[in-house]
Amino acid sequence: MIEFVLPWLIPGIVAVVVVLILASGYVKAPPDQAYIISGLKKESKVLIGRAGIRIPFLERMDRLYLGQMTVDIKTEQPVPTNDFINVNVDAVAKVRISLTSDGIKLASKNFLNKVPTDITRDLQDSLQGNMREIIGTLSLKEINTDRDSFSDQVMSKASKDMDKLGIEILSCNIQNVTDENGLIRDLGADNTSKIKKDAAIAKAQADRDIAIAQAEADKASNDARVLAQTEIAQKNNELAIRKAELQKESDTKKAEADAAYEIQKQEQEKTIQTATVNAQIAKAEREAELRKQQVAIQQQALEAEINKRADADRYAVEQKAAADLSKRQREAEAKKYELEMEAEAMKAQAEKEAEAMKARASAARYAAEQEAAGIRFAAEQEAAGIQAKGAAEAAAIQAKLLAEAEGMEKKAEAYAKYNNAAVIEMMVNIMPQMAAEIAKPLASIDKVNIYGGGEGGGITQMSGSGATVMQQVFDTMSEATGVDFREILKAQTFDAKVTRNINVTGIGQKEEGQE
Repeated sequence: MIEFVLPWLIPGIVAVVVVLILASGYVKAPPDQAYIISGLKKESKVLIGRAGIRIPFLERMDRLYLGQMTVDIKTEQPVPTNDFINVNVDAVAKVRISLTSDGIKLASKNFLNKVPTDITRDLQDSLQGNMREIIGTLSLKEINTDRDSFSDQVMSKASKDMDKLGIEILSCNIQNVTDENGLIRDLGADNTSKIKKDAAIAKAQADRDIAIAQAEADKASNDARVLAQTEIAQKNNELAIRKAELQKESDTKKAEADAAYEIQKQEQEKTIQTATVNAQIAKAEREAELRKQQVAIQQQALEAEINKRADADRYAVEQKAAADLSKRQREAEAKKYELEMEAEAMKAQAEKEAEAMKARASAARYAAEQEAAGIRFAAEQEAAGIQAKGAAEAAAIQAKLLAEAEGMEKKAEAYAKYNNAAVIEMMVNIMPQMAAEIAKPLASIDKVNIYGGGEGGGITQMSGSGATVMQQVFDTMSEATGVDFREILKAQTFDAKVTRNINVTGIGQKEEGQE
């Protein structure tokens, strides 16, 4: 029996021990906590709201609080705003551990096995610093009037730091804002004054509106009363008019009835008279009819006799008219034939005259064409003559210009060839003309009175003025051209040709005397 039990006892004991060990390692995490089991695996196992197994002695289990936590954020010291006003701000932030895997990992490194008070104490400094930074960027009025924007900015600023710790900010509410100098209270008083002012204005406007509405109501009531009275008066007036119209109609009907009676009476009398007259007229008409029938009988007899005579006369007239018509037809046919013959003759004459006019027109046109051809030929001949004349004149002008150019060229060649001789010739040729021009003023003198005498005065001065003027002219020409005309004239003298030692400047020619 013992030998039979022992083989099954040991495995049973082992199984019981294993079960006890597993039972002691069985854990169940609540929804607001995370159980982190680590030890055997590289990655820790996280249990949130579910059960799991922790192997005793080989694995450990740590707790991380996942519930909502409240963090009081207070500025311990006054913080200057953007407009340099020191304020104290109290705020409350709701935070929790981020439920993402990265958030739990970061939070487990920072807040593992900590109670909520310890976690909030660790977060308080960071949140206070973020709120102080946001306060410095806002004005006092913005902080008080737009607290939602202020809290949103604090959350946005703090979220960056909280994400690094694995913390999620759920909300941030501004509780209280105070300042040291009571500026917020003053702003409130100012706003209170404005509100009271606006309320007073609104009340005054309301009273005014009420008064206006009351006046308008009174006016409307008065208008309605006047309108009602007016309508009553109109209705009374219409009633009186209607009564008068009815009375008038009644009187009219009565007058019409009276008149109708008189008219009826007169109509009856008239009918009696008319009947009497009609009887008399009928009698007269019957008598007239009788006489008319008697006249008709006599007239028929007379007409029969007249018609008989008329028929005889008509037959005679018809016979005579037929004879006259036949005669006139024969005369008309003869006249028609004569007119047709005359028309044929006139037509032939007209055709001949038209042919003659056509021939004359053709002759006139031919003569005009010949005349136009002659005029065109004469114009062409005249144009050709003008063109030939122009060409001849142009050729003559060209030949003249060429001759003048050749003459100038030859003259220039001669001047270049003869040099001083040409210059002397020119000077000799113009000297008489110059003397005549210089003496021309003396020739225009009519009478001269000379006072004084002696050598060099009077007539001598007048006669010598011509030579002096010519000398001055040559000097001026020499200065203007750079040619010494005295030397050129002197070089042609007998003494210069014998001695040949005269230097002539200004021409570019130099002769030296021979030994």
